[in-house]
Amino acid sequence: MTLFLDEGAVILGVDDEAYWPLMPPLPSYGYGRERRGPRYGSLIHGQNLRDVMITGNNGTIDGQGKRWWKRFRQRMLNHTRGPLVQIMYSSDILISNITLRNPPFWTLHPYDCKNVTIRNMTILAPLYDAPNTDGIDPDSCEDVLIEDCYISVGDDGIAIKSGWDQYGAAYGRPSKNILIRNLVVRSMASSGISIGSEMSGGVSNVTVENIIVRDSRRAVRIKTAAGRGAYVQDIKYKNITMENVKVGIVIKTDYNDHPDGGFDPEAFPVIRDISYTSIHGELVRVAVRIHGSADIPVRNLTFKDMSVGITYKKEHVFQCAYVSGRVIGSIFPRPCVNLDLYDEQETLVRKSDSESASDIDYDI
Repeated sequence: MTLFLDEGAVILGVDDEAYWPLMPPLPSYGYGRERRGPRYGSLIHGQNLRDVMITGNNGTIDGQGKRWWKRFRQRMLNHTRGPLVQIMYSSDILISNITLRNPPFWTLHPYDCKNVTIRNMTILAPLYDAPNTDGIDPDSCEDVLIEDCYISVGDDGIAIKSGWDQYGAAYGRPSKNILIRNLVVRSMASSGISIGSEMSGGVSNVTVENIIVRDSRRAVRIKTAAGRGAYVQDIKYKNITMENVKVGIVIKTDYNDHPDGGFDPEAFPVIRDISYTSIHGELVRVAVRIHGSADIPVRNLTFKDMSVGITYKKEHVFQCAYVSGRVIGSIFPRPCVNLDLYDEQETLVRKSDSESASDIDYDI
């Protein structure tokens, strides 16, 4: 089937949660994402679908999220908020040429789906005071294409996920084979493109290319923690442009938000085989902040062709801890000494002693 929204058409979500149906918690998130027990349904929801399109001539689906956000901050909601559009256990899905705005929670959430295409979308929420309004969250999904979109929201523009701690590990559905390209993203509360922090089913083979992140807190980020387990690997960032961003590239390994006390504190995720090629920008406060740990080191990192104009005057604008990898060719600002330096022919120029975590400026 096709749901088609013509020019000027608007589907409005009722802004009183009493009218919204309740659904079971997502299996890879335990007993509830925000509250234990049932969760509110989505305005547009589908399960076990095949060959379905949501498209149009730039019509709008509006979740009228303002009341939801207020009641969430006041702790007046009894259940976890639902995404604006959620498609589950489905394949061959196309979502294109419409505007999604003001979701109660995440905006567009494909969950445990295969062969999903999302293109030519406009996704909007206030940059401030719109909690958890991620733009697109592929979650335990395989073979996903996201392209040619404008996203300006109150949380991550895109966040790739695969389940939360022991529940995500038990569900065991990785997110893999994902291509994200040709986007403009704004996110003053979080990041333009994120992986995690719920990634306990694993995330692999992701390419992020031709992205502009402007007027944002962070550009691209990987976030995880002890207890998550699984892996983030084979990730490629290409042609990323940052404009007026506080921190450009982030890998964070202490994002300690857990569903309950049943997680394994020694389930350490593996982070490896990540490359950043052709990274440019201006008005960036800190270019790189990669904080691995003794238990969660970041391995086989590659930087090639990077020039970022910075506004922060302290020395450590390229921060590393428990990181190994290499730098190829011209890199600005000066990379941390954890990384081996290669020339353009990828011949080793020097190898420096590892920088200790105590050398890093954590104040920003």
